[in-house]
Amino acid sequence: MKVREIEVAVISDIHLATHASKPKKVLKYLKSIQPTTLVLNGDIIDSWRFSRNYFPKPQLKVIRQLIKMMEKGVQVFYITGNHDEFLRKFSPTQIGNLRIVNQLILDLGGSKTWIFHGDIFDNTIHKTKWLAKLGAASYGILTILNQYVNRFLMWIGKPEIIIYKNIKKYTVREKINPSSFESAIGNAAIKQGYQTVICGHTHVPKEKQLTISGQNVQYLNCGDWVENFTAAEYFDEKWSLYYHNDPDDEVTDDLEVPEERQLYQSLVKELVFANVL
Repeated sequence: MKVREIEVAVISDIHLATHASKPKKVLKYLKSIQPTTLVLNGDIIDSWRFSRNYFPKPQLKVIRQLIKMMEKGVQVFYITGNHDEFLRKFSPTQIGNLRIVNQLILDLGGSKTWIFHGDIFDNTIHKTKWLAKLGAASYGILTILNQYVNRFLMWIGKPEIIIYKNIKKYTVREKINPSSFESAIGNAAIKQGYQTVICGHTHVPKEKQLTISGQNVQYLNCGDWVENFTAAEYFDEKWSLYYHNDPDDEVTDDLEVPEERQLYQSLVKELVFANVL
């Protein structure tokens, strides 16, 4: 696998601990880059739908890969989002090369970039949080249904589909003018003197120049890893969106995650027998 050296990578909305998560695609992307800084821009672990009974092995491998990257010197910033808001009480915290923050400001080539999840500008989250959680639950049900549909499609030799992505395609029209969400973020960035602003949250990758009150700001939404599989990357002194389109998401598995029984036996050996000897 060819590894790309980049300065900064920003990914968001992985939603680990849910059926919607696509860990093989995330793992393939993480293994394909060698960044100096990796920004996890919120909704990485989904606490809204978290269950200790569901965190499959492929998703654990994503965590292991992140740890491996930090061990190799990659600076990882975990920016809190609404689905992993339980981490906001720990901001700011630093453990080795991992930092938990609510926002991140980077000075790159004399230009300031403001990175945050984006839910703070979503009125639905703050005024009717129950509605947002209901939508998340419905999304989860649709995801499970999608899995059964894809099993049938594979059985008859047809390619897999993402139902909720297709629904959005036919129900949500692309707007020429900035949305209220984009305008609010762009306005806040300009007032604080930032040249680039990067968010996530909406799951819709975007890259555009916003002009507000005669002033310009570069706006990027780094998208998500359940529908669009995109990241914002800083390389060669500029920001751009990266689209992960590799159809083969099988990766060489050099990150072994032990089965539950093996893990228990290893723990007994470490804690009990080590003290006997």
